[in-house]
Amino acid sequence: MQKTSQQDNHQMNGVPQPIRGHEGGTDPGPRNVPLDRQNPDILTPPSTDAGTIPNLKFSFSMAHNRLQPGGWAREVTARELPIATTLAGVNMRLNPGGVRELHWHKEAEWAYMLYGRARITGIDPNGYNFVDDVGVGDLWNFPAGYPHSIQGLEEGCEFLLVFDNGTFSENETFLLSDWFLRTPKEVLAKNFGVEVEDFASIPSHELYIFQSPVPGPLASDQVSDPVGPLPRPFSHHMLAQEPLRLKGGTVRITDSTNFPAASTIAAAFVEVEPGGMRELHWHPNNDEWQYYIEGQGRMTVFASTGKARTFDYQAGDVGYVPFAMGHYIENTGDTTLRFLEMFKSDHYADVSLNQWLALTPPELVQAHLNLNPTVMAALRKQKRPIV
Repeated sequence: MQKTSQQDNHQMNGVPQPIRGHEGGTDPGPRNVPLDRQNPDILTPPSTDAGTIPNLKFSFSMAHNRLQPGGWAREVTARELPIATTLAGVNMRLNPGGVRELHWHKEAEWAYMLYGRARITGIDPNGYNFVDDVGVGDLWNFPAGYPHSIQGLEEGCEFLLVFDNGTFSENETFLLSDWFLRTPKEVLAKNFGVEVEDFASIPSHELYIFQSPVPGPLASDQVSDPVGPLPRPFSHHMLAQEPLRLKGGTVRITDSTNFPAASTIAAAFVEVEPGGMRELHWHPNNDEWQYYIEGQGRMTVFASTGKARTFDYQAGDVGYVPFAMGHYIENTGDTTLRFLEMFKSDHYADVSLNQWLALTPPELVQAHLNLNPTVMAALRKQKRPIV
């Protein structure tokens, strides 16, 4: 990580120490030095940090991993990150041909493809069906109660799932195999109009994630649909969107305005170049759930009443910002920082500090902050948000 103005980065024999100027002291241990290296702003907080703010970071690397014949899954929910009450996340890997079995949830499922390709299937209550292949940078969204499945293609896949309830658990979904197991075979026979003996070979346990052959071409999996094509597709090509190019990076916003199927989760894919920063801002519609894809970043969250706390993030980390709290995200590495911002909302919204002050009478701003002419001149140019 590059040295920055917020940190003294005091080290002894190459080991970071909790020393800031004339404050703090060495930590002879016991200690977890690799963890301290990943979290320099927790070991040595900026002098502007103050008060008590709950933990706003949890890494998927610290989450329990459920290993299955066709892949694995791990989750970060309010159990792991108690402040995260609005959204929960699942990181899942499916091997080539691996199937996340046919299932449904009480919550909506929003997803971002991180690696490889997958085939998704689903139906809606009106009898429309949907089968599509998705790759890196693509999204899908299945509304609450809509049954669906996911299967890895030739190279397998890895993806992030986000659910619109912080207490959601991937281990408590409605599974097709589990329902068959919990239904008397006589009832199954009556339901399908066949004999009891016809169910002698159903699985003896729930499948969840299981191994299967890699499916053939997409056309071979299309099912005749008596009511026509789905009017609101469940998939969307997020990275194919033209990005909004700003000072220091880019942003792509996907919500119900350009992905109608996603009516409960709005998202932004943000790229911040080395030395750049996602400007000081806040969100007026809901809490923010973040997932860091690549690079290194730092975020300070301002919680009002003299409270602020700084966190460091790397790939695979989850960040969280409670409703309306001011914050920024700064690239602290030497490669592009890429992350997702997600909200339990049908639309994306933020308020830029720069834009707020630029659109406020300058005399009023000056009366508050006593800024010098250079800053005031810079503010007058900020008519739109920047990164």
